[in-house]
Amino acid sequence: MLTLTLIGIGTGNPDHLTLQAIKALNAADLILIPRKQGKEDLADLRRTICAEVISNPATAIAEFDLPTRDLATPDYRQRVDDWHDAIAAVWTQAIAAHQGPTTKVALLVWGDPSLYDSTLRIAARLSPAPHIEVIPGITSIQALTAAHALTLNEIGAPFTITTGRRLRDEGFPQGVDTCVVMLDGECAFQSLAPEGIQIWWGAYVGMAEQITLTGPLAEITPQILQTRAEARARHGWIMDIYLLRRG
Repeated sequence: MLTLTLIGIGTGNPDHLTLQAIKALNAADLILIPRKQGKEDLADLRRTICAEVISNPATAIAEFDLPTRDLATPDYRQRVDDWHDAIAAVWTQAIAAHQGPTTKVALLVWGDPSLYDSTLRIAARLSPAPHIEVIPGITSIQALTAAHALTLNEIGAPFTITTGRRLRDEGFPQGVDTCVVMLDGECAFQSLAPEGIQIWWGAYVGMAEQITLTGPLAEITPQILQTRAEARARHGWIMDIYLLRRG
């Protein structure tokens, strides 16, 4: 049976890899590296990681172009399902095209495969179904709080992890004073009444390009918007995350 190992690689910094991840990479027959249009740097980071930590000459690398999501489909969930089907098909083709042994295949996953990532859902679509193993990685949340030397929760208090879309549509989560916001391409914090809210924002956290800003939301919002726009124009893409705290 084929074993598919999903390896959390943090934010692409080779120093973020665990010893378990390095061992899994060296044990793989084949490593899959996706290429995404407009985000060539992400494939470069995966290549750098492989070059730095793989010492097994028998480990092969196969690259493939990641399918794009069909925005013409009106139903959001259907768009995502169709996209995941297309990605699973490309994985299958890349594995089948490899001429050597493919008992163990690995795929490098940003952050950790358990947090706002669909790699596990895509892997479940493969046929025949492989045995799936997961190597945990440093999440962008951990990288953000480390960059700001910040505790994620207050003493004995809960917190919420949510998305930019839900923050925009539903407001600050009820029942908590701390929330972490991911997948926010439109800076949804602008939709909140900013009084009494502090923000800790970071882009490319854990990478060489890391940018961090913090302050009262009412005061620092224009600076975050300008900094984010400039960074996106400079790199061609941006990955950012932020923590909001009331009180």
